[in-house]
Amino acid sequence: MLFFKKKPKTTLATLIPQGYVDIHSHLLPGIDDGATDQENSLTLINTLRDYGFGQFITTPHVLTGVWNNTADGIRLTEKTTQEFLKTKGITHPFKAAAEYLMDDVFLKKLKSEPLLTLKDNMVLVEMSYLNAPLQLYDVLFDLHMEGYQAILAHPERYLFYHNNLKEYDKLKKAGCKFQVNLLSVTGYYGKHVADIAEKLLNDGMIDYTGSDTHHERHTSAFLNPVLLKDTAPLEKALRANEFFGV
Repeated sequence: MLFFKKKPKTTLATLIPQGYVDIHSHLLPGIDDGATDQENSLTLINTLRDYGFGQFITTPHVLTGVWNNTADGIRLTEKTTQEFLKTKGITHPFKAAAEYLMDDVFLKKLKSEPLLTLKDNMVLVEMSYLNAPLQLYDVLFDLHMEGYQAILAHPERYLFYHNNLKEYDKLKKAGCKFQVNLLSVTGYYGKHVADIAEKLLNDGMIDYTGSDTHHERHTSAFLNPVLLKDTAPLEKALRANEFFGV
């Protein structure tokens, strides 16, 4: 009688290329719902480094009334965190941008001050998980007119689009680039989100990836298997992040 061993499932961590540039995380301490303090930042960074992460562009929330972060405040925390990491022997490139919620306040900010960018003119934006803003396409148009390129964070997580997939095409036609959350492909946010992430990847709609790391439950989940039938589209998107490297 022949016994066949089951092929081990591919974990997310094994797909991370060495030197991976992460463009979405919440590793600055104490300024949003991410890292709680400097030691927590260090723990999260060290775990991600073990998986192959080589550069970090961390993106604290800018969400008026919840996380009232300003560019100056983010830059100050960035500087103190960089100095702390150096004392711990961490020399990997580490910089801060922001994850902006697209709302009325963001529109005013867009027209009154420079935004924090991932690189060049590229800005990470998000929407409410409840519904898309009524003025969404006005915001995207204004971003373009101000010289910015919008990168929409975790499009697969907006449940209100799951039964209306044409909206993803509409966003693409409006000039939006898409960043998928890596944990989405493990089912961390639910099977429906994993399915949409897989479809967007297979349809070639995902431009970049990000960890969206907030805490140790996120970093631990990188050891979970991916649910993708074909990992090639994800691996391609992972490599695309090299654009943001230094």
